[in-house]
Amino acid sequence: MVSTRSAARTRLHWEIWIVLALAILPSSVSAIVALLETSLQHATLGDGVQQINPTTSTFPIVDLLRRLNWIAASLAPVVLAIWLLWTRHESGFHRLGIDWRGPQQLGRDCIRGAALAAIIGIPGLALYAVSRLVAMTPQVVTSDASLTATQITLLLIAALRAALLEEIVVVGYLTVRLQALGWSMWKIIAVSALLRGSYHLYQGAGMALGNVAMGVLFAWLFLRGSRRDTFAKRQRLAPLIIAHFTLDCVAFLGYPIAVALWPNLF
Repeated sequence: MVSTRSAARTRLHWEIWIVLALAILPSSVSAIVALLETSLQHATLGDGVQQINPTTSTFPIVDLLRRLNWIAASLAPVVLAIWLLWTRHESGFHRLGIDWRGPQQLGRDCIRGAALAAIIGIPGLALYAVSRLVAMTPQVVTSDASLTATQITLLLIAALRAALLEEIVVVGYLTVRLQALGWSMWKIIAVSALLRGSYHLYQGAGMALGNVAMGVLFAWLFLRGSRRDTFAKRQRLAPLIIAHFTLDCVAFLGYPIAVALWPNLF
């Protein structure tokens, strides 16, 4: 007869796979297929083009509705992950460290997030430039050359969607659940980082490895917690979400400027 403890562990394993299957794994498979397609179509990866936020229709209202529907649907697993972490004594938001209890804490999270974005963003941009120069990554088109107010709004929402989905599921939820299974810190960090790299493979191996490095840092920061935080001596995901959102906003909205300044790279 299966013990209660064994049954609980089995259920937790199934829960993790279900959440990942809904939130992340399809993107990982799509990234691998996209990389394969680019490799088959072009002599080098540098000749390929990958679009992140493509227009879905020539009719602006149809494009708007489709993209908003896709964003809303992709955030459903995020809501599920938070709900699954909810207990009688503690909310899922509090367990993940995305609850704000005053302007000081919000300010502190924003400062940490902005600093982290700078630490990640500058080397990331350099890595992309070098990868493009040596034809190891395709051209990654993050937005249209000209941006309307509606497109800017959609890109900001898309950046928020990516930050919430990736950080809440790949870092927060996965870490909490693997800790419950007794996994060691570095094993959790490795799984989280490799998972992050897998759904960035469409950008080529070099950029995927860059995202693995980012994943190592983010997972380590979340596991390490915030020991000096006077508001909550626990893991906080909020600065990571803010950092990710900032990075994607710069990448999405700054693309037309980058193309104008460095057409051979972007």
